[in-house]
Amino acid sequence: MRVPVSHSVSKASGRGPRMSQHAVESRQTHLHYGSTSQKMHYYRYSNAEVSCWYKYLLFSYNIVFWLAGVVFLGVGLWAWSEKGVLSDLTKVTRLHGIDPVVLVLMVGVVMFTLGFAGCVGALRENICLLKFFCGAIVLIFFLELAVAVLAFLFQDWVRDRFREFFESNIRSYRDDIDLQNLIDSLQKANQCCGAYGPEDWDLNVYFNCSGASYSREKCGVPFSCCVPDPAQKVVNTQCGYDVRIQLKSKWDEFIFTKGCIQALEGWLPRNIYIVAGVFIAISLLQIFGIFLARTLISDIEAVKAGHHF
Repeated sequence: MRVPVSHSVSKASGRGPRMSQHAVESRQTHLHYGSTSQKMHYYRYSNAEVSCWYKYLLFSYNIVFWLAGVVFLGVGLWAWSEKGVLSDLTKVTRLHGIDPVVLVLMVGVVMFTLGFAGCVGALRENICLLKFFCGAIVLIFFLELAVAVLAFLFQDWVRDRFREFFESNIRSYRDDIDLQNLIDSLQKANQCCGAYGPEDWDLNVYFNCSGASYSREKCGVPFSCCVPDPAQKVVNTQCGYDVRIQLKSKWDEFIFTKGCIQALEGWLPRNIYIVAGVFIAISLLQIFGIFLARTLISDIEAVKAGHHF
């Protein structure tokens, strides 16, 4: 306190070496600063705390991620189990084309990991896990943005990659049931056949028109290429047999003659607002998650700084 200091100085002036005015002021300032620091210390220690709103809002945000990741992983592992991949993991390396289950599992692993890190980081107020979650979301956000920009700037390159993807999966059409269902769904939904047309099915050994093929499906196309008959209530899976033996001028009576790349190029402009809306919604959710994580990290760091002041 300041009063005892001035009193002790007056006594000392007659008995011992006299203190300079500068020393007295320095000592008073030092004690005054220490008193102020001590008050600030107790004030911050007793009142600073992590916001429960941000903490449990981030936990709720991440529990959705975590549960979605569990669902994706469960579906992917179940699909692999049905195909016998889990009982023989070497089948993974023997799969031709792109296995859709791999994509499902990759999405599941990413969502499960991020959801787990976010949930535990929020509940335990773990800065390392929260920074990992925040950094991963930022990375994914910029990757999505880069893919969108590059896809717009290099449309020809994207078209070539999609053609390679589609042709690779045409070759493997009968090798993987999930791949088969993916192509059938794509062709039926877009009323298309092959990458650029029905002739692309010559790439498949079963539908090839060469004389070396003895398949019953020779010179045909999958049933998903067929023009649907409204009168038929049961799907005719043999509707595409021998259809390419006929004259090309008659093909459009039985099958779709438009390629799927052309169909998708026409689909995007018609649904540009839907695509943009989905992209913006996903981006806003990611930005919201980044905001929650950064705010919670700042709160935790402020509390720790206050405790060690």
